[in-house]
Amino acid sequence: MSHIRGPPRSKDTSVVVVVLETTEVYIVVSLSTRRDTQVIYVDPTTGALRYVGKQGEDVFESEAVALNYITDGSRILSKSTTYAKAVLGYAALGSYALILVATQLSASVPNLPGGGCIYTVAESQWIKVQLQNPQGQGNGELKNIRELADLDIDGKYYFCETRDITRPFPSRMTIQEPDEEFVWNEWLSKPFRDIGLPGHCVILLQGFAESRNFVGTGQQGGSVALIARRSRLHPGTRYLARGLNACSGTGNEVECEQLVWTPRTGSQCVPFSSYIWRRGTIPIWWGAEIKNAVSVEAEIYVADDPYNGSLEYYQRLSRRYGKKSSEADAARQKKAGMVPIVCMNLLRYGEGKTETVLVSHFKDSIQHMKSTGKLGNTWIQLINYDWHATVKSKGQQQTVEGLWRHLKAPTMAIGFSEGNYYDTKQHLKECKGSVICNNDVNGGFCMDSVQNGVIRFNCADSLDRTNAASYFGALQVFVEQCSRLNISLDIDAMFGLSTSRYSEHNGRSARSLPPGWEERFDSVTGKSFYIDHNTRTTTWEHPCQEAPQKPWKRFDMTFDQFKSSTMLVPVNHLAELFLLAGDIHATLYTGSKAMHSEILNIFKEETGKFSKFSAVQNVKITVQRRYHNYLNDSSRQKQLEMFLGLRLFKHLPSIPMFPLKVLSRPSGCMLKPVPSITPIADGGSSLLSFKKKDLVWVCQQGADYVELFIYLGEPCQVCQLLLTVSHGPEDSSYPASVDVRLGSSIDALKLVVEGACIPQCSNGTNLLIPLTGRIDPEDLAVTGKSARPDIRENTHLPLLYDFEELEGELNFLNRVVALSFHPSARSATPITLGEIEILGVSLPWTDMLNNSRRSPELHEKLSSVQRDLGSKSSASSLLPGSDVHSSVRSSSTKSLSVQSGGSGNFVDFLTGDFETSKSNITDHTSFGNEEEEQTNFDDEFDVNPFAPASEVPVAKVNKVEECGSTQLYLKFFEALSRNNKGKGLSFEQMMKLEIKRLRLDLSAAERDQALLSVGVIPATVDPNRSFEVDYSYLLKLSSLADNLALLGHAVLEDRVNASIGLAKGNDQKIDFWNVSENDEFCYGGACEVRALTSLQASATSESKSVFLECSQCERAVCKSCCAGKGAFLLLNTYRDLKLYGGSQGGGYSALADCYVCKSCCSEMIKRALYVDYVRVLHSMRRKDRAEKAALNAVNQVCRLESSRISDLSQSIQTGQRQMKQILDGEESLAEFPSASFLHSVETADDSEPLLSLLAPLGSGEFQSYWKAARDATSVEFSIVLGGLSDVAGVAVIVSSCGYSTSDCPIVEIWASNKIHREDRTFIGKWDVQDIVSSSPQLCGPEKSSSMNESPRHIKFHFPNPIRCRIISIKMTLSHIGSRSTKFSENFDLLSLDDSSFYESNPTNSHNSFIHAKRIVVFGNSLRKEMGPDTSAGIMRMRSYIDRSPPLGRFRIPVEAERLRDNDLVLEQYLLPNTPGIAGFRLDFFNVIRPRVTHSPSSSELDMREFSLTRMEDRFVNPAILYIQVTVVKESGKLIVEEYRLPEVKANTPLYFDFPDLREEVRCVIFRLHGDVTAFVDDISELDGLNLRNLPVASGLSLSNKIKLYYYADTYEMGKIGSLSAV
Repeated sequence: MSHIRGPPRSKDTSVVVVVLETTEVYIVVSLSTRRDTQVIYVDPTTGALRYVGKQGEDVFESEAVALNYITDGSRILSKSTTYAKAVLGYAALGSYALILVATQLSASVPNLPGGGCIYTVAESQWIKVQLQNPQGQGNGELKNIRELADLDIDGKYYFCETRDITRPFPSRMTIQEPDEEFVWNEWLSKPFRDIGLPGHCVILLQGFAESRNFVGTGQQGGSVALIARRSRLHPGTRYLARGLNACSGTGNEVECEQLVWTPRTGSQCVPFSSYIWRRGTIPIWWGAEIKNAVSVEAEIYVADDPYNGSLEYYQRLSRRYGKKSSEADAARQKKAGMVPIVCMNLLRYGEGKTETVLVSHFKDSIQHMKSTGKLGNTWIQLINYDWHATVKSKGQQQTVEGLWRHLKAPTMAIGFSEGNYYDTKQHLKECKGSVICNNDVNGGFCMDSVQNGVIRFNCADSLDRTNAASYFGALQVFVEQCSRLNISLDIDAMFGLSTSRYSEHNGRSARSLPPGWEERFDSVTGKSFYIDHNTRTTTWEHPCQEAPQKPWKRFDMTFDQFKSSTMLVPVNHLAELFLLAGDIHATLYTGSKAMHSEILNIFKEETGKFSKFSAVQNVKITVQRRYHNYLNDSSRQKQLEMFLGLRLFKHLPSIPMFPLKVLSRPSGCMLKPVPSITPIADGGSSLLSFKKKDLVWVCQQGADYVELFIYLGEPCQVCQLLLTVSHGPEDSSYPASVDVRLGSSIDALKLVVEGACIPQCSNGTNLLIPLTGRIDPEDLAVTGKSARPDIRENTHLPLLYDFEELEGELNFLNRVVALSFHPSARSATPITLGEIEILGVSLPWTDMLNNSRRSPELHEKLSSVQRDLGSKSSASSLLPGSDVHSSVRSSSTKSLSVQSGGSGNFVDFLTGDFETSKSNITDHTSFGNEEEEQTNFDDEFDVNPFAPASEVPVAKVNKVEECGSTQLYLKFFEALSRNNKGKGLSFEQMMKLEIKRLRLDLSAAERDQALLSVGVIPATVDPNRSFEVDYSYLLKLSSLADNLALLGHAVLEDRVNASIGLAKGNDQKIDFWNVSENDEFCYGGACEVRALTSLQASATSESKSVFLECSQCERAVCKSCCAGKGAFLLLNTYRDLKLYGGSQGGGYSALADCYVCKSCCSEMIKRALYVDYVRVLHSMRRKDRAEKAALNAVNQVCRLESSRISDLSQSIQTGQRQMKQILDGEESLAEFPSASFLHSVETADDSEPLLSLLAPLGSGEFQSYWKAARDATSVEFSIVLGGLSDVAGVAVIVSSCGYSTSDCPIVEIWASNKIHREDRTFIGKWDVQDIVSSSPQLCGPEKSSSMNESPRHIKFHFPNPIRCRIISIKMTLSHIGSRSTKFSENFDLLSLDDSSFYESNPTNSHNSFIHAKRIVVFGNSLRKEMGPDTSAGIMRMRSYIDRSPPLGRFRIPVEAERLRDNDLVLEQYLLPNTPGIAGFRLDFFNVIRPRVTHSPSSSELDMREFSLTRMEDRFVNPAILYIQVTVVKESGKLIVEEYRLPEVKANTPLYFDFPDLREEVRCVIFRLHGDVTAFVDDISELDGLNLRNLPVASGLSLSNKIKLYYYADTYEMGKIGSLSAV
């Protein structure tokens, strides 16, 4: 992905959001740091952003050219245009997408030292884009989206395009490596990072940033900037975010920076200094609660464990502010190597004050921190200073003086950072301090000193008192900063009243010098220095200026002395900044401006005039705060959480983190003309275009079915088929059902859906049909509803998890989709079609194959994933607490070519025999005796974990056939059943059996086949049907497991945030579940709980190290007797998933290790851990299946070789240069992934994959190439190009073996636009033998040559460019006799020498074969799909269907109806003489399928950072609903129909016609079944931790959802008919 970089453009960044009349949205961005313009397309269906970085397609030389391209040169095609200055974020939220842009900016800090400008967002706009995704969303979710779009950010957020400002100035890191603690739009900017444009969405900070220019007494100018960064670790409002939270962050936490510098025009050196301090609420667990809006004072409470997380808070501060630049700085610290953190507490601590309890706990918390001995080199000091009491008793001036006395010592000890910026790195070589350089700055910074430690101010809210105190503390530093920058603020110096060392010259001008003195200028810095020829010395100071001032001298002054001796204009400039900052922080936290701010104007003469006004204003603000806090805090809290991307599983539960792509556009096409009633020139391609949304395509009259062949723009795993219903007045013209086949080529199509029902509905309705891969018929025969024909079985609900999950094939190389539409039985008109969209998941092919920067990183991760999947079983390697040796299956899958799905073993399930190859023989495969199997059955089944090492059995080769995964599963089942004396398995045993199955990587079908082979009915081991627990118990258990799922994700989310700024902690001793499928035994010894049977053996030293303390009973507990961390969460809930820290129960840190013993847990909690663990294992199996399928796809394009990763970047760059030479100004038109083969081609076993022929040059092994099958004398390649193109010719890059006289093929080329061979245009025929004879360099093995030279190739130029989409190339060997030849067994092409490949007179004709390294099609692609004008034909089709007269649907009255089986069954009883029933109407359900259904695994964090597929469980295993209709006739005859339901918007009416008219009907029974438990009601509307209403979502109720109807002529029915119309 290339782009044009150059010097910054003179104009600022420009953003234009264009909405076309077709509702398509484009984001046009012209960055100030780039010379080109990028166009980002918002997919109108899913909201996914699309950008490929192709010149002329989404990269343009200017904004005007880009806009002209988008609008086809006509601005009237634009529905709306929004001009903005920056993109602040984007989110695709199901039915809507939100684009946040800044329309007006304020350059609040215009010129930072070293360059860069900080902009404050003055005005912003949320642009709402409606998407046509029919995915179900609840009312609460839609309401939350509206609330998010109402979030006001104007004036409260700022950013810098070119510098990192998330760290103290100057930052060592680049802008692409910000500190996450202060980035507020990380979630909203993620879509831009995912498409490779991280800089197109700015890094947004919340808080205040502004600067002022000022002048000192000597006319020396300076600039001061106040930058306040609010932490996002504890976001929220005043009464919801106080004190600590689980992330060890405090409410209203702000890092403040006071930056002072001397701007110098044209100077090489800019001196500066920076001072940092913090402000926030008290870092303990506490809160305040207001009972009602008129309460006088809030009630303060402190948690039971208030100091949990305080240590992590101070450690985070210490790591951030503990860096030292030199030994001189260390000498100034209070203790050598210590990091001072000084807490200035401004709370009231007088007797009877409500804040006294906080002061006491604050003091105790610091003592507690010190007592732990974990502070390391952090030194904490607490200074209590009752601000309000002092102001009241002593007045404002003495209050300030007292504050200065307290701050003097810590401020001087901590100091501030000083340095110089140099515009060239040459000057940095002489720097004596530390040097800071990065790619964002020309030159660098030389640091003379660095601040060590920090002062932290706090009051109750970190608002008014904190702002005032921090101002007066920073004021002293400001004066000292100016002094060290030679900017004097002394009034005496301004009037020349200061005493110099040469008093006799005091009256002279500023430039006069004593006798014997000379002034000169430094050539580097331009500074003046002075030479005393009397003493032969030099100095920087003017000999007539006052003697050197005492550092920090104003700390010793009284208020009046300070005021009278200091220039007040700069002081008031600083006060103005603090006033503005105080209002911003108060508004963000309370919704109102700051109070008690009049003290900041204390240096102004007119201060007293406004004191009475200020008192009245404070009362007004107090009332406003209380009102807003009581009514609006919860809503504002939710807004902030959604803005940060937190708790989305609760606020926006159904939205996908990675929206699906629409792969049928923009470059998808029809491979076969779609029949139409009137000729249309484009052959049906308009059916794939979003621009033809209202298209009604009328097929030929009388067609039994219509078949479409769609070529996708990218290879992908197809997940969904989206149909837009389009018809005339008669809705029955739209098809009634569809068959779907998928494949990587035409001849590899597989049926995945047969007869999917398409109900009749109104025009424009979007119908979503979920798709799975092909399911093996044998699996269908033993698992799922097809294996249980008994209708009564449908009443069973898998409340815990899907025990009978069927697994479809996953293939990320699907390229062709074949759709067969079948007409309605009653339709009398031709079939009509509308827009068709194919949705799926594609791999990052462009980054893997073309991006020289990202490709090595991706291949390294891919190789890592391949090693993990190849050497370990999915569950045991990715889940915490599981033993690598627990799965013998893990070592039976060590194979370089990874197959998707399945167990990887061959089992005869009728006999139970297991077969495997010798390569699968592994260690740990033999079994111990039967007694060991009964008692000490561990993860390996055969090894006693407590036996001496010498007793461990050794693997035996002749036992391998007994050690397949299926046999291990059956042996484990036998061991569990042995002691039950004929009874069924207990609930725990069923769960352990399922855990073992998943760890052995067996599918549900493989499990069922194994059980049936030994005469066991699978349903008898289904935990959902356990005889031990009744139905009500199952409901409670499922609800508890659901709660645990939400708690688990809340904890993970908080752990991720809590770890920001801290060192990575050690692995937890006990995982989230601490569940094992085998019998566990108490270690004994120090364990005081003894919840399990104690093993009569002394605990090993390793066992002793895992003894913990139960947080409930405080007894010592061993690992086996300890429940997982999930049990602790269920017993000590996360307070309804709230982020904020106020909790009267107890403090909790997400990083803390808290445990509960099994004796303190109820039986239901322990079982809930089992259920959640199995759900996680199911999810991990789905992810592993997806990753294996993805790796398989990658290996079919370019084989992964870890040895080449280090050279991959250079190889890609070299390949791109070589390809440029081959193309010679033309464009490559057939490069994977945009192009592919239409048909498969037989390939030799030792060959590179077929798709490697189209892979970009530079990918794959340099010497490798493709070879045809051994006996093939002729092959044909049908290549579908990336788009409609003007093809100029074809080039074949010669294999490394070169040509010989026996393997030169004859090449024939055809061009076409469709798949019919008879429609092809013959281009020409070439004999390679003739070309080789004149180009001897094409013969023999490739000799080493310069990597910059173009590789050996042959070009076949066309007589004239031809416009086409498909190029067919046939290669035929000239000697036909080679068909019967065979290669010798030891024939190795890559090991032969020069003479072996080529001889002028070949004697070994049997060695000839067809081969090539790459096939290149060159020419020019059409920038937009240019097709003939089809408007006239479309109008003729529309006029045809408008002629058909419609029939109306009328409701059939029902005598009575009854609901049963959780409202999933509806019985409707009809009156006698009822008209014949034509069908029924179903108003679709108002339910969602949540993204979160289980706790995250311990590897979830790593999966967030890298996942090859980014494929959610919902797309791997889609939930499908069916409605079964049983018609009971008067005669007692039953007619049963079943309909597969598509997904549509809630309450959309769907009409289902019966195949025949149903007459003489007595009763109609409707039964909803399928994956009903996968759907839930809107979680955002449910209280607390509820994930769903059990047993099924109330939105699935059939109550008032179904109406029977018959057809009749609307005109004949008259007014009576209008009343009963359906």
